[in-house]
Amino acid sequence: MNRSRYTRAAALGATATLALGLAACSSGGDDGDGVTITWWHNATSDPLQGLWADVAAEFEADHPGVTVEVTGYQNEDLQRTLIPNALQSGDAPDLFMVWPGGEVRSQAEAGHLMDLTDVAADTIDEIGNAVMPWQVDGAQYAIPYAFGATGIWYNKQLFEQAGIEETPETLSELEDAVADLKEIGVAPIAVGAGDLWPAGHWWYQFAISSCSTETLQTAIPELDFSDPCWVEAGERLEDFLAIEPFNEGFLATPAQTGADSSNGLIANGNAAMEFMGPWNAGTIGSLTTDGEVPEWLGWFPFPSIEGAEGDPGIIMGGGDGFGISADAPEETVELLQYIMSEDVQRRFAETGAGIPTHPGAADAVADENLAASAQALAEASYVQLWLDSALGPAFGGPLNQSIVNIFAGSGTPEDVVATLEQTADAQ
Repeated sequence: MNRSRYTRAAALGATATLALGLAACSSGGDDGDGVTITWWHNATSDPLQGLWADVAAEFEADHPGVTVEVTGYQNEDLQRTLIPNALQSGDAPDLFMVWPGGEVRSQAEAGHLMDLTDVAADTIDEIGNAVMPWQVDGAQYAIPYAFGATGIWYNKQLFEQAGIEETPETLSELEDAVADLKEIGVAPIAVGAGDLWPAGHWWYQFAISSCSTETLQTAIPELDFSDPCWVEAGERLEDFLAIEPFNEGFLATPAQTGADSSNGLIANGNAAMEFMGPWNAGTIGSLTTDGEVPEWLGWFPFPSIEGAEGDPGIIMGGGDGFGISADAPEETVELLQYIMSEDVQRRFAETGAGIPTHPGAADAVADENLAASAQALAEASYVQLWLDSALGPAFGGPLNQSIVNIFAGSGTPEDVVATLEQTADAQ
């Protein structure tokens, strides 16, 4: 990724949307008659897109003379091209998506982000420990509005048809479920490898299961991939691929753009499972015939892997946050504080689009699957950010492509490690 990426939102017509957003960006700042704030996010469908539009309108109503130009983009466009290009050009939006780990670090070190430590101190204190992945050397450069765990989303009805009575707790049980689902003629697992990062998630999971917590804590910041566990992750992935668990044509399948995406295959009942973050309920729901999250949708944490040396209590996750351009109008801080208020966070929770970070909004999570994800996160012995997020933007594309090469049968576990090392050497 990106990556979210916490809410890797479904796409709309890219060309028209990109043009609109670029025009909006160029109009930011003081226009002589008032203040214009440009806000870019990654929600391109309701309910989240509608919520952000409402929030912008409410802020305008409470702040005469302020105009908020809010635009939603498909996540990959936003993270891979739009935000990096806007930052490089010096014509960045005022408020925009910032991902944790290596990405926030690189943007902060380049001077693109406003230091929020003092100007948004009250909000940072309210959110608590969830803000930490968006800190750089103790300073706060973005604030997360959502944070949750990655897990397996599944169709309860298809599990019942296949005779699967309990959700898998071990990798062997997951492999048995794959075999049972094949018997009823559905794709056991959907993966949008065409977008790279969904396939990357599988290697990440095998990596955090294969590597000790100490290795993860030292290897990632030091960019040291000499431990054999990184190769073992690819070997475990190869073994899993050998049972052919994924949908046909998975190499070209997008993640969340239409009926033929991996989300769409879940939504229309042609696939039974998808390994994805907590935003998945909303994106699957947006692709059903009635646009609602289906009652048959369930969630369970990734099964433990027998024989793996990593911490069995580890879980992978991350979040989405908003940062502010270094030269944004001061009113942008107030907008971010409003977005992070308990009221808006509760409304965010009620959309089912993710798990809010404000403690006062925790009880507003009505979706039982999101509640299960939140509980799993709370009970985890260690939370590892998605590896492409943790390593930083320079790693995402090369790393995920090398993983997809394993999916395609054209790459090896050693190739993934070589890619990591080569990217590290180029830093």
